[in-house]
Amino acid sequence: MKYVLLICDDETVSPSNEELAADPVHQAWAADLARRGAELVGARLRPVVDATTVRVRDGETLVSDGPFAETKDVVGGFVIIECANLDEAIEVAAGHPYARWGGVEIRPVWE
Repeated sequence: MKYVLLICDDETVSPSNEELAADPVHQAWAADLARRGAELVGARLRPVVDATTVRVRDGETLVSDGPFAETKDVVGGFVIIECANLDEAIEVAAGHPYARWGGVEIRPVWE
């Protein structure tokens, strides 16, 4: 079954791409995915200040800068994984570095 991991954190303490690449916990997580034979599909998102929200109300398109909701934790990226079951997806999510200070939301994909 496919799952999307929504990587959530507080952007004010989020590491840079370089710091993340050098982080041994992140390297161990990537190695664990490789050991499982998982193909890593995902992306890190730009900060919420770069976001644009689109809503359509009564046929009018409304465009605003920033995220839809004001919140401290934001979705900073996503990863799509294929696992045997939710227990395995939880193991993978628990190994993600952001689970140590942010959160990783697991969502099954409709198939």
